Amino acid sequence: MKKGALLIICGLFTMGIIQAQPATFSPKSTDQNPKEDILLLKESSHQFGKIPQGRPVTHTFEIVNNGKEPLLLENVQASCGCTTPEWSREPIAPGATAPIKVGYNAYAEGHFNKTVTIFYNNGHTKALTIIGEVYKLPPTSAPENASVQFLKQTNQ
Repeated sequence: MKKGALLIICGLFTMGIIQAQPATFSPKSTDQNPKEDILLLKESSHQFGKIPQGRPVTHTFEIVNNGKEPLLLENVQASCGCTTPEWSREPIAPGATAPIKVGYNAYAEGHFNKTVTIFYNNGHTKALTIIGEVYKLPPTSAPENASVQFLKQTNQ
């Protein structure tokens, strides 16, 4: 009986040690030579801050061709019509930089978070983001002062 109990205790102890060991299995990658990303972004988002309503704003993002071949941007597409990207359709030489100018029309009042997607190299994409808040301007640059009208009337 004592031998049976001793075997059970040893078995439980061994199972506890095995379960406490960290897993060391790591699946082997099928891609032994991963390709490095050839399109690098100097920045992926821009914060405009507060923008007066009706006054469009722009920001220029810089991209870098980190590859050994010329890079051609297939398309640069905004998430909505209020955002307009401009870019060169010419190939970007290896090691060279190129601008992508993104404009926002600031028509709608309130917070905005818009995405511009860069399509390149047959199916690869990168995203740019612009963020800000559009505020409504007062109807005039300064409120009317009733005292001025009163002074004009009394001095006549």
